[in-house]
Amino acid sequence: MFSGEGARRYAHIWARAGAAVGYVPMSPADTERMLHNHTLVLAEALLGEPFTVQPAHAVGRALVEAHFTAPEFLDQTLLTFGRDFVVHLAPDGLAHGKLADRVVALEAALAAGYARALRDRTFAQQERIGRAVWDARNQIEQALRASEARFRAVFAGAAIGIGIGDMEGRILDVNQAFADMLGYTVDEMREINVAELFYPDDAPGMWEMYGEMLDGKRDGARLEKRYYRKDRSILWTDLAVSLIRDDDGHPRFTVAMVEDITDRYELQERLRFQALHDPLTGLPNRTLFFERLAAVFDGGASRVGVCFLDLDGFKAVNDSLGHYVGDELLVVVAKRLAACVSARGHLVARMGGDEFVILVEDSTGTEAAIAVAEAALAAVAEPVRIDSHQPLSVTASVGIVERSVAGTSPTDVMKAADTTLYWAKADGRGRWSMFDPVRGAHQLARAALAAALPGALDRGEFTLEYQPIVALDGGGLRAVEALVRWRHPELGMVPPDRFIGLAEETGMIVRLGRWVLETACAQGAAWNASFPGAELVVSVNLAVRQANAPGIVEEVAGVLARTGLPPDLLQLELTESAVMPTAGEPVRSLRGLAATGVRIAIDDFGTGYSNLAYLRRLPIHSLKLAGPFIEGLRSGDLIDSASVADERIVDALVRLAHALGLTVTAEAVETVEQADLLRGLGCDTAQGLHFGRPTQAENITAVLRRSWVAAVPRPPSTHLPVATPTPPPPAPFPRTSPFPRTVPTAPLPPTAPPPPTAPIAPTARTAPSIKGKRPWIDLQTTTIRP
Repeated sequence: MFSGEGARRYAHIWARAGAAVGYVPMSPADTERMLHNHTLVLAEALLGEPFTVQPAHAVGRALVEAHFTAPEFLDQTLLTFGRDFVVHLAPDGLAHGKLADRVVALEAALAAGYARALRDRTFAQQERIGRAVWDARNQIEQALRASEARFRAVFAGAAIGIGIGDMEGRILDVNQAFADMLGYTVDEMREINVAELFYPDDAPGMWEMYGEMLDGKRDGARLEKRYYRKDRSILWTDLAVSLIRDDDGHPRFTVAMVEDITDRYELQERLRFQALHDPLTGLPNRTLFFERLAAVFDGGASRVGVCFLDLDGFKAVNDSLGHYVGDELLVVVAKRLAACVSARGHLVARMGGDEFVILVEDSTGTEAAIAVAEAALAAVAEPVRIDSHQPLSVTASVGIVERSVAGTSPTDVMKAADTTLYWAKADGRGRWSMFDPVRGAHQLARAALAAALPGALDRGEFTLEYQPIVALDGGGLRAVEALVRWRHPELGMVPPDRFIGLAEETGMIVRLGRWVLETACAQGAAWNASFPGAELVVSVNLAVRQANAPGIVEEVAGVLARTGLPPDLLQLELTESAVMPTAGEPVRSLRGLAATGVRIAIDDFGTGYSNLAYLRRLPIHSLKLAGPFIEGLRSGDLIDSASVADERIVDALVRLAHALGLTVTAEAVETVEQADLLRGLGCDTAQGLHFGRPTQAENITAVLRRSWVAAVPRPPSTHLPVATPTPPPPAPFPRTSPFPRTVPTAPLPPTAPPPPTAPIAPTARTAPSIKGKRPWIDLQTTTIRP
């Protein structure tokens, strides 16, 4: 709360200041009592919540109504208010600086209320006085002199400008305040036609307003208007014009009341400039850019072009040289861009960060937009020297959109520009890229798929298929590779190459990979529990983000514990880029994963780093040769120099892997000839269309069950004659598997024979028999075909 004693002291100071400058229409005691009441109102407004300046406006009006209209009274009021009010009224302990803004606002409101009340009062009096002037012939001379005296007192003493003009625009009289506003003397003003003071852009509207007043459509108007001062500078005013008529209703003259609002207008313009321009570069900001872009669509232009520019590697400049250098670089780039497009009449704006955009209004075609983009790229590419640093060379990527205005919108244009900028970055940077609708539609489809990934996983739209991995020395099924598939409710089966990359880009690959690992391990555990001794290894791909994710070792260990799959029956496949990232050191989790007992395989070996030296440094167990090497293998009349080279490469890789104690799996084996060549080269296992396509888990189960039945003796059928003797006990499980482990000590009993199924088509050839051994599952004669 404010101090009551402080309010009385301030009211006393206020009253004394007012009495010192001229006539006061009250006794000192009455004046002080009235000002004390106003002080209380202003104090409540200052400290009240929510804050409002309306009470101060009312106080200013009350002062005029109390006839405190001496020219210096308002000045003394504002002076004492700004100097003494907070000192006497602010509560103890409250920082005066916090009230400064409120004091300024209340001061301005008090002055505005005072000026407006004085203007309204003067206007009313002037209207009465004006009529009295023209009716003076019907009044006695004494009344005329009294009226004239009152008019002159108000006219001369008013704080706002007042002018009287005839119907032709000639100035008849002005008060001193109006003359001072414009920099003229009163006599000079009387020699001027009002049209000479009009700002050209305002003149048509002013004459239209006067015409409406002459036609009787209006008796007054109020507007913000510009005048020329004597020095030709601009004066912004709040203008109120009234038409004075004679007793017969004929227009006689006009009375103008003018308030100088130049400071307020310039402040508004500064604030607007700040709101629409970037504070660092001074360029238009995104708000002003979108205003101009919308104006293009509303203004009847036929075509529009947008060049969306982003600096390449700007983050590296900021991180290495500091934000000061980065900011200075942005300022230089902004100046260059503005210079290179200003002659063309285009708008360049900063969208934020290191992004700039150029608006090509009323474009003449794609060539015009491309010319702008190339000029911008050339301007940016010039080396930049900042202080003592070495010259910086930066490049930019530009996305260009140029199209007809019809049938599109500002939002569509900017979406396309953003997409095209991404293309320019993806296509190599330091270049421009033009929007392509076909590519844009593909991009939208990719974005839709990316957005649908999380929900698809939650809704169970993903499933796993398994591709057999076969031992080449006997055709036995030794492993399956788990491959994720997406059954989209609208698109059907979505190929992996359409969503795996998206999952990696968005980071969804970590969640998806976690689900694949859990599901595949659970299935592998079920197979090995149902078919003891099968020792079927489940191979799961591990993405780069998964391998680098914190806690991946613990996550794999937890999955194995939950599903019951022995660690040595899980193989994790990583690409060369995942195993050996760009820093030149293997992922930290690799040794931890190997320590859990799982197998580590390098997938698509030969397509990445192809650095053989690092193989001995890594805790890996197997290499999977990339498909391109296998596809080149030929035999017989099809042999050529390329196939011979591929065969030598495969032979060398197999020998090297075996020398390092690694097994080798060949991928993409599609023909009998390729399988024979790989077997002859010593390759351990293989997978591909020749052995079986990826298929559902139940098909793998059927193969396992069929082989289990073939390996376990059964009693003779009671329905069919048996011409053969009882078969001997099943042979031991072969130990030729590249994934050795001990046979479970307590195998589960065999399951019942499966129901009849569709016959499984044989392949064109049969694997050579292995003396003394019978393969657990022979996929050469039992090929999986989903």
